Amino acid sequence: MTPLRLSLQPGQSIFDQVVFAAVKAFVSGEFQPGQAFPSVRALAAELKIHPNTAHKVVQYLIQERWLEPRPGIGTVVAERPEVRASDRKRLLQQEVEQLVVEAKRVGVDLHDLIESIEAQWKALDQAPEARRK
Repeated sequence: MTPLRLSLQPGQSIFDQVVFAAVKAFVSGEFQPGQAFPSVRALAAELKIHPNTAHKVVQYLIQERWLEPRPGIGTVVAERPEVRASDRKRLLQQEVEQLVVEAKRVGVDLHDLIESIEAQWKALDQAPEARRK
């Protein structure tokens, strides 16, 4: 059983949703470096997605250095990759802007938005601790 927690949302790319769930699991510590990552077949079966989509997800995560293939062993979680300046810039410009626009669209005020961000930040930091208990 994979620690990926995913409830597929209609209207959103399945690939993007699975990649996001995997990166969230890596960042939160649900997956540890050196831990086996599910095979394409297992990932497809467990998440009930097409094997081609699962293959694309695994290949993307390898390309982004979240996973590494090990001959004779399989695909394992890599050490956390170094953050590229372009990733940081994209996050701080495009993705934060999208979040702010969407928050304003639904009437969320700045204080509530900041509280929600802080709560998510803390939840990701606490995920491995909760798992160990």
